[in-house]
This record gives sequence, structure tokens and C-alpha cells, in this order.
Amino acid sequence: MNLKDIIRTVPDFPIKGIQFRDITSLLEHPEAFNKALIDLTDSCMQFKATKLVAIESRGFIFGSPIARDVELPLILARKPGKLPNPTYQRNYNLEYGEATLHIQRNSDLNKDDKIVIIDDLIATGGTAKALASLIAQCWNVPKENILVLAVIDLPDLGGSAIIEDSGFNVKTLIEFNGE
Repeated sequence: MNLKDIIRTVPDFPIKGIQFRDITSLLEHPEAFNKALIDLTDSCMQFKATKLVAIESRGFIFGSPIARDVELPLILARKPGKLPNPTYQRNYNLEYGEATLHIQRNSDLNKDDKIVIIDDLIATGGTAKALASLIAQCWNVPKENILVLAVIDLPDLGGSAIIEDSGFNVKTLIEFNGE
């Protein structure tokens, strides 16, 4: 099964000129969703992950079943005002705006962990790079011990290359090149 064939493209959403890759079509297709989860889980196991960090909100969709399957802690990276304890935070740019991510300071991360950051898509790389940098800085995790894992890569936007050039690992299941 080719996952790329299952994912819808919605032109001009959320703004004109954006080709939105809609994962809801993947979620509505149980066989394809299961394949994506199996492939993502396999990547986590090959990396020898000890912790998973899921990016709000679509990263939660993939991170939760993977964490259950590999029996690893799932740490949530959330938008402002969503976490009850003191947080570390990082601002970053999106392809069409700005945002901030938070992780609770009491999250069980340490310099010896092999951390997989999970999201649905890598576009400009701003979100994943910000989170990976935050983890590396605040918990002293070596960059080579962090893997950014996503279902979709948009290589024309250069996000994966930016993340890799920053010293972090990147893996995706499929790519959409300007299509």
C-alpha cells in the first residue's frame, strides 16, 4: 500500500498558495493508518528510543499508539496555557505564522535518553527544530540522540534539511515534492 495515494491534498488551505496535506484521509482508512503506525513504530525501535515526545496536536494521534506499542513514556509538547506545571518554552516560525511550544520542566527526560519527536508533517522544520533544540538545551540531550519522525516530508520547503543541518536525525515515511 502506498500511503501517499491515501493522503488528500487541499489547495489554498489555510491560505492561498498552500497545498495542505490532509492526514484525515489517512486516519479514515484503517489499513493505511495501521501501516503508518507500524512503519513509525519500526523507526522508533530501530533508533532504540527511550522516550517519545509528541507535538500538539496531530503528533498526539501517532505518538499515543506508538508509545503504547513500544511501552515508552509519552511526553507532550503543547501550545501555551495547556500544561499545569512550569514549562520550558520555545518560539518558532511556521510557513504561515508564528507559534510557541511548551514542555513541562518536570518531564522525565535526561542526557542519556534516545528521544523520538513525533509529528504528522515536516514543512519548513520550524516546529520540530524548535522542539529538538529545546530538549537538547534544557535536558542536555546530545543532538545525535534526537530523531524527528513524521509521516510526511515536504522537501521543497527545506525543513528536513534544516533539521539535519542543525545536527538532529530526521526520518519520514513519504514525501510530496511540489505536487
